[in-house]
Amino acid sequence: MRRSLDFFDLQILEGLGIYGPRNITAVARKLGVPEATLRRRLRQMLSQVFLHANVYHTYIGLRKVIVLAKAFQGYENLLYECMDAHDYLIYISRCFGAYEGCVAIYAIPTEHFDDFEQFLKHLESKKVAASIQHHWSTCFQTVNLKCDWYNRDAEKWDFFWKEWVQEVLSEGTELPFTLEDPPGYPLKADKTDIFILKELEKDATTSLKDIATQLNTSVPLIKYHYDQHVIGRQLLEDYQVIYYPFEKSKSNGFFFIFTFANLKNMAKFARSLLDKPFAFSLGKIYGNPALFAYLYLPIKEFRRFVQSLGELIRLGLLHKYEYVLQDLETTRQFTIPYKSFKNKSWLYEQEKYLKKANDLIDTEKLQFVERKIQIAPSINNLTFATADETRDKEKEITSPSSSSSI
Repeated sequence: MRRSLDFFDLQILEGLGIYGPRNITAVARKLGVPEATLRRRLRQMLSQVFLHANVYHTYIGLRKVIVLAKAFQGYENLLYECMDAHDYLIYISRCFGAYEGCVAIYAIPTEHFDDFEQFLKHLESKKVAASIQHHWSTCFQTVNLKCDWYNRDAEKWDFFWKEWVQEVLSEGTELPFTLEDPPGYPLKADKTDIFILKELEKDATTSLKDIATQLNTSVPLIKYHYDQHVIGRQLLEDYQVIYYPFEKSKSNGFFFIFTFANLKNMAKFARSLLDKPFAFSLGKIYGNPALFAYLYLPIKEFRRFVQSLGELIRLGLLHKYEYVLQDLETTRQFTIPYKSFKNKSWLYEQEKYLKKANDLIDTEKLQFVERKIQIAPSINNLTFATADETRDKEKEITSPSSSSSI
């Protein structure tokens, strides 16, 4: 059963977002409580909170791409499975609305951008997807929980939409480095670095000793890689503290694309979201004044949020927006594909991904024929055996809340 977190719990989560889940001592010192007390409270929250590292994909030779795929009606699950048949998938969710189908995020090796676009076109040509929209993106800016909008006396969240509109208008224009178009995608990592990043993606509190044991190597060597490479070379963007602050039965997740007339307006809007409890992550659409955002809002507050967006459009700050609703029950998140990193480079197997998708499509066709045959009374018992292609589960990130954030 979901335990309601109190203000002290929320302060702990805010502190973890600022100092990182690997620095409990700093959080305890900031809150003025014994470290043992803080660790005990954190253990009590672990069924509702997920702590993981966000990789700065730009510095490991990978570029994010956001895919909005609209399925042919009746083939939503097939589309989901075909998009999942790719080693470089890092996030996928069913979605509803303008794109009744899937939202997926991939991190693609730099020399294979064209191959990936061909993979998407293949899904369209096979009539799995009615249409696919894709946007190459910067890395994502994490938005960790802040308590500014929490009403401590009433023990509830307040939403100051009028004040937020004014805040957007008055914000500065300096962007976090994650929301700036990078000049390139250098590969600054080796095999050990990639393994460390993969393990921290699954659990940000994993000890270096545990990682050393898995690699059958020494702790000093892993510490060297962590300090000099992972941190020193900025392979790790930051740590993310995932907590859904609003009641799930009365709230929804949304994937938005916001488009602006210029970068200045985009920056003002982005900066205004960096401390809001309803924002989880932001990414800039590469080469355009546009943002991709994952937001989570109570249903009644969503209406007010959209009204505020309308006000920003009338004021000339926002040009337009579009969104789809997330299906939390089908959301899955994956680590970087460690097994595909070989000989100091990323192995990209286009033929394998196409074959996986084709096998799924062929299996669906057989099942469709089977269903039609079963309708006919004369051959009612005929059945077909189908192969069950499964994804490599080793790289999947699981969340205590049965859902993940970007």
